[in-house]
Amino acid sequence: MTKRILYIEDNQANMVLVKRIVEADGYQFFTAGDGPSGWEAVLNVQPDLILMDLMLPGDMSGLDLTRRLKEHPATAEIPIVALTAFGGNEAEEAALAAGCAAFLHKPADIRQVRAVFRHYLGPLLPSDQKSGVSQIYL
Repeated sequence: MTKRILYIEDNQANMVLVKRIVEADGYQFFTAGDGPSGWEAVLNVQPDLILMDLMLPGDMSGLDLTRRLKEHPATAEIPIVALTAFGGNEAEEAALAAGCAAFLHKPADIRQVRAVFRHYLGPLLPSDQKSGVSQIYL
């Protein structure tokens, strides 16, 4: 069964760039643009991995959504990786304290993104060796 990755992000350009990596590596890609739609997407899609922007529009930040997901028995075991331009060490500490398994800064190095995929989802398809791009500018 193809692994599913959900990216919760409000910036369309960032979604497109990550989608290219995810699909090139053979995973299914799903998106949500804010906290409430992210919550619904997690329940409906049942992703194997969540990429989470910390700065989401509206009343539910990425940190809020992460905490909510980690408190819910049906979603608590899904690994969440913060992928954000928000802050430095304090943001990383807050993300990890909220329940994120890992933290990636934007711009994200494609090798780091793919290493996260391999760690949580298993080996990538050979297509990951074809890309000459080393960073995505999110």
